[in-house]
Amino acid sequence: MFVLYETPAGYAIFKLLDEKKLKEVDNLYLEFQTPEKANSLIKLKHFQKFEDTTEALAAATAMVEGKVSKPLKKTLKKLVSDDVQNKLLVADAKLGSAIKDKLALQCVSNSAVQELMRCIRTQSESLLSGLPKKEMTAMALGLAHSLSRYKLKFSPDKIDTMIVQAQCLLEDLDKELNNYMMRAREWYGWHFPELGKLITDNIAFVKTIKLVGMRENMIHTDLSDILPEDIEEKVKEAAEISMGTEISEEDILNIQQLCDEILSINEYRTHLFDYLRTRMIAIAPNLTVLVGESVGARLISHAGSLVNLAKHPASTVQILGAEKALFRALKAKKDTPKYGLIYHAQLVGQASAKNKGKISRSLAAKAALATRVDAFGEDVQFDLGAEHKVKLESRLRFLEQGSLRKLSGTGKAQAKFEKYHGKSEVKTYESAYDNTLPSASKKRKHSESETPKKLIEEIKTEVKEEQEIPEETPKKKKKKKKQEEEEAQPSAKKVKVEEEEASFAEEPGTSEKKKKKKKKQKTEDE
Repeated sequence: MFVLYETPAGYAIFKLLDEKKLKEVDNLYLEFQTPEKANSLIKLKHFQKFEDTTEALAAATAMVEGKVSKPLKKTLKKLVSDDVQNKLLVADAKLGSAIKDKLALQCVSNSAVQELMRCIRTQSESLLSGLPKKEMTAMALGLAHSLSRYKLKFSPDKIDTMIVQAQCLLEDLDKELNNYMMRAREWYGWHFPELGKLITDNIAFVKTIKLVGMRENMIHTDLSDILPEDIEEKVKEAAEISMGTEISEEDILNIQQLCDEILSINEYRTHLFDYLRTRMIAIAPNLTVLVGESVGARLISHAGSLVNLAKHPASTVQILGAEKALFRALKAKKDTPKYGLIYHAQLVGQASAKNKGKISRSLAAKAALATRVDAFGEDVQFDLGAEHKVKLESRLRFLEQGSLRKLSGTGKAQAKFEKYHGKSEVKTYESAYDNTLPSASKKRKHSESETPKKLIEEIKTEVKEEQEIPEETPKKKKKKKKQEEEEAQPSAKKVKVEEEEASFAEEPGTSEKKKKKKKKQKTEDE
């Protein structure tokens, strides 16, 4: 029974001396504790060394794909010619089936074989005595690098370093162009200040200066190739009545040289952007379809490479480029930013202010998937990016227009979305409001939302009624009080007279003189 053991340096074929030990899988590691025990159980029969790294890479890739390489085929043919009836222990079952089909050699691959391979790996230095340790480690490192490159299938077209450099150069060129244009407008503005307000396009402004020179030449120069007809007429009219200062020919020459530099930089920028577009379509087609060439290149440049960007989750892709704002918000315990570089994408720009956060989150999720397909996929095309873009556009349309949709789970509750209406702040004034004639046809019509205003006379009558109502109530109260007091006074007098009569009746022994005195006092009192 033979054992096929693969190493970075070549193929090793061992002969198993005691087959009974293979049945005791749990105690098999005890036989490999020392090199002497390992040599007593396994003996090296043949070692096929690789000539160079390319041969090692070809053998490794064939083994990964389950195929038989040429060096392995040669060694196994010698083995078959010598011992036909022996079995071959193989770690990979696919490789074993391929060897069995091609060479008609019986192969075994099970858990016991896997444990035996593990034990051989622990004592590989002593079993492979002909190979030094440094050479083995160097070959292992070289084979690992070459195999990883082969798996990712890197090609010159897939190098994203060019994208990073081109995007950084584009940003630098934009800054320089802005500085040069500001300087040219300010410099020529001393001579012809009205031209800067009439021509807003920077390139058209520079071409006009280069072609005309002095403002006196503006009338006789044909600017139809640069400017539209209406703007050309305004420029020529402004040149005749300009308030600018006079300058010399040398000044104009220097300004025109600056214009030449601006035009050359702008032309190089257009070529560089075309180069960046082609690179982005070749390297990351799905990401380019979703977010565009410029935003995709910025994301790759910010992450460092396409592979690094593919490792980021969707939440990181969403706020990539807004790190300062994120940490500032976390420090101040405020709301974190909703978008970073992805804000400049076309889909986010089309959304309204309240939906920018939602669409940027959806776009970041799809962009993360597209980036992983572009980085690690084979034969990548832009079908996935186009499909995701259609879904995002429908999602944006749904958010902008609004509709009713059942929530997942219950099916009873419905999510209500208010329609977004863009209200213009421009108010119109109707000329019919200026007419003061009392004509029924030209009266101001009230809108449905407005309530008709009350007349001044109606307001006065309502105020009087409100004032009269509280005045009536105190008068009625005073009358009631007087009636109650008048009714109470005679009743009190009657009670007094009755009490006096009762007192007279209760005193029979009193003299008549005393009675007469009391009657006189009463009459005097009355």
